[in-house]
Amino acid sequence: MTISIDTNQRPAMPAPFYQLLTQELINTNPKEANAITLYFRDPDYSPEQGGFHPVEVRLEKQLNQWRLVYVTDFAFHGHDFPELIKDIDICFNSKQVYSSIGGWIKHDEGTELIELFSDNFTSYHHMDVYQVQIALG
Repeated sequence: MTISIDTNQRPAMPAPFYQLLTQELINTNPKEANAITLYFRDPDYSPEQGGFHPVEVRLEKQLNQWRLVYVTDFAFHGHDFPELIKDIDICFNSKQVYSSIGGWIKHDEGTELIELFSDNFTSYHHMDVYQVQIALG
């Protein structure tokens, strides 16, 4: 089943990001679901070893299309007691981008960060570093 994702949302995401989502959801039938959450995890990621940050993508159904709610990249922060926190958060409801380094950032910088994140994320995905889980809600 092909899931129709609204690609005209703001902030804008690059086309390869949407292609990646469509590819991951090709065998998903969210017939009675109102939400889809995709979890991209590197099973070897840890504060000691490093690795590829976990990423979470949330979609919600709106009429006949699915719209992005958030895309969040998590990372371990802290030295003695590392904690997994939001490193990058792209919020489509508020149309804002958050970075753990700079907080909520301006539109231009947000656009650049989205492009960098998306390029890296899609590259890592093509390298098969993630285990992907899909939850329907």
